Amino acid sequence: MRLKLVPSETNWDFFSRPLLWLGISALLILLALGSFGVRGLNYGIDFRGGTTIRTESAETVDVAAYRAALAELGLGDISITEVFDPNFDEDQNVTMVRIQAQDDQESVTAEQIRAVEDALKAVAPDIKFVSVESVGPKVSGELIQTAVIAVLLAIAAVLVYIWLRFEWQFALGAVVALVHDVVLTIGVFSELQIKFDLAIIAALLTIVGYSLNDTVVVFDRVRENLRKYKKKDLKEVLNLSINETLSRTVMTSFTTLLALIALFVLGGDVIRGFVFAMIWGIIVGTYSSVFVASVILLKLGVKRDWSKPDNTAGNQFANIDA
Repeated sequence: MRLKLVPSETNWDFFSRPLLWLGISALLILLALGSFGVRGLNYGIDFRGGTTIRTESAETVDVAAYRAALAELGLGDISITEVFDPNFDEDQNVTMVRIQAQDDQESVTAEQIRAVEDALKAVAPDIKFVSVESVGPKVSGELIQTAVIAVLLAIAAVLVYIWLRFEWQFALGAVVALVHDVVLTIGVFSELQIKFDLAIIAALLTIVGYSLNDTVVVFDRVRENLRKYKKKDLKEVLNLSINETLSRTVMTSFTTLLALIALFVLGGDVIRGFVFAMIWGIIVGTYSSVFVASVILLKLGVKRDWSKPDNTAGNQFANIDA
């Protein structure tokens, strides 16, 4: 027996109230921006700066024990990563302990570093502290700027790709949907004050790719049906296309969410923020592909007759199949 999350054939009207969906999305974006403006983000070590301590021990590293020992010091966000290298000796176990910059200082003080060393020695008596390095707020500020540029460049690349793949109306709809997904994800992290670090930037870029893939599948079917049903109203073509791809959209999102939920529950604290961003991003990405990108396309209109040149819609690459 085959599992079906949606019926084999559906005829649901997704555009009975198109302005309602745009209004809901606009309201959510305003709330997200408002939360970001008032509460800001709970930046992790990557963006706040801090101190990195490199350790070596002959004993096998127990990350959970290290984390439990340091949690009692009340130093805030602490990241513990075991380093693997084929050049290491069998009894050479290396870790990187990263401690966030304290609120009133640019880095961790010498007294706090000694407290960290004492706490770790209680767990691994033979532990050695190879190096101590600090990253100030200036470098962290540059990292934030670089992360923002990375996200903007990814969205710009999507705009160009969709423009060449389809037409400018499709491109604008896809980019609005991507901005919608990114802004809402940042808003959730701001409202819940979940740690925001480089792993979340990676999640945002992954969300952009996932949402784009979902949107392109719908848009590709829209383009096929526009050529097939030249007399049908654009709204009917969009409804038909979304219904035809709905089973694929729901099944893909559902199976991806199953894996992510398992990682969220069983993966531990290290990747929980990344996985949460992915779960939220897939939900809003699936929503935006149907109720944002397609509604924008409906409002902008699109070229219907590809047998005649039209300099005002699309371009010479609009009919390329990639």
